[in-house]
Amino acid sequence: MTTMSVGVCLLTLRLPGNDSLKGKRQIVKSLTTRLRNKFNVAVAEVADNDLWQVATIGITCVSNDAGHAREMLDSAVRFVERSRPDTELLDSEIDVSPAF
Repeated sequence: MTTMSVGVCLLTLRLPGNDSLKGKRQIVKSLTTRLRNKFNVAVAEVADNDLWQVATIGITCVSNDAGHAREMLDSAVRFVERSRPDTELLDSEIDVSPAF
């Protein structure tokens, strides 16, 4: 039987220079698209949809190795920190669990 691990990451970002939901949507859309393309993960805004200066983003991946799943999510968090200097990472949580 094949083993599978599911990795989940929850990011909370502050968008200090943002002053509208439209601006927030642009930032979130750009970030989620870049994460999908670079890391081949599933990404979505999962909370705080009506707040202008806070974005909560969920990232998930599946791997046959728990260490690899954690590494992918750690890399995604570092990518967000480096690639979006206009955002501030308030919190990140990562959980990798066996599936099946």
